[in-house]
Amino acid sequence: MRPPLIHATSRAMKVETLIIGAGAAGMMCAAHAGPGALVVDHARAPGEKIRISGGGRCNFTNLHTSADNFISQNRHFAKSALGRYTQWDFIALVDAHRIPWHEKTLGQLFCDTSAKDIVALLRAEMARAGADLWLDTHVGEISHAGTEFTARLTRDGREITVAARNLVLASGGKSIPKMGATGFAYQVAAGFGLPVVTPRPGLVPLTFSDDRFRPLAGVATPARVTAHGTGFDEALLFTHRGLSGPAVLQASSYWCEGDPISINLTPGTDLLAALQQHRHSDGRKALTTILSQYLPARLVDYLKDGFNLLGTMADQGDARLAALCDALRDWQVTPSGSEGYRTAEVTLGGVDTSALSSQTLAAKTVPGLYCIGECVDVTGWLGGYNFQWAWSSGSAAGQAIRQG
Repeated sequence: MRPPLIHATSRAMKVETLIIGAGAAGMMCAAHAGPGALVVDHARAPGEKIRISGGGRCNFTNLHTSADNFISQNRHFAKSALGRYTQWDFIALVDAHRIPWHEKTLGQLFCDTSAKDIVALLRAEMARAGADLWLDTHVGEISHAGTEFTARLTRDGREITVAARNLVLASGGKSIPKMGATGFAYQVAAGFGLPVVTPRPGLVPLTFSDDRFRPLAGVATPARVTAHGTGFDEALLFTHRGLSGPAVLQASSYWCEGDPISINLTPGTDLLAALQQHRHSDGRKALTTILSQYLPARLVDYLKDGFNLLGTMADQGDARLAALCDALRDWQVTPSGSEGYRTAEVTLGGVDTSALSSQTLAAKTVPGLYCIGECVDVTGWLGGYNFQWAWSSGSAAGQAIRQG
């Protein structure tokens, strides 16, 4: 028989574990924490970021997941959790729930049907574990005394005081505020004395105050975009306000305001050899005409003046062609900013990993306090890595709670 979740006392309603946040990490933690777990969220439905992710198909993990795919002040921190609950473990869970999936590019796995299947999976696992879920519930003051936490909740217009032996912060970061994202977890963690690495938007389009790329809006091309020495070979998309596309989103997590980024417009192509061949076979054709075979015509026209793309192929000497190819391989531009949390897919920074156990995600100085998922200073690349961190960190905390 399932034990009762909540015990009424004269002082408070008691639960074993209070999990704040019904997102990927919070629900995964509840599924592993066992009976006596209560998940609360201010949203009207659980897993809203799951639901909208991957174009509604949810890029739920990546075949190539390793700690190398994550950004943190401690790049080794994620290894323990990722190693104990791997992408293969979550794939096995998806298969057990008979959810059809497919691989796209670069190891990214998506549901065949709907992201709602992943939400249903998590709810089913929570129910099987004996966890409960309260939605449309707002969390107020949280305190800790002795061996339990006390939280003031508001639900259905009523104020409820809940006491819990364990408190799990799983309310995510600041990205996509229209979905209800806030910095709540950071505030609570800081209130308990845990250091917080300053949050900033990640996986976000970059902007230019002069709208220089407005004439190219909608143009996409393969590129390698590099920021602070880390580059990504994926699609580059020009927008009315600046640059987007997977290559830019990836690089944005490494970019710092005021710094340039480098764009290689010809990744994987020996353009110099190709242009030298065209000089012999297509000498009378304009340089812009030939370049349009390798780059979008609108982009070539945009670059014409700045890159001095004049004359026919016969007019181009080896030194001129070499200089042009070098310029196209290292086009330096300096963004003025980013689109911010409004469109950022993740939040960089968060609860400092130095304050947490890498094995259990428990706070070192506050017994019973856990921080998991996006609110921790562990941020994955684009492509399912952040969901895998949610599964892995949620599982690590949940198992520690169950065993504790």
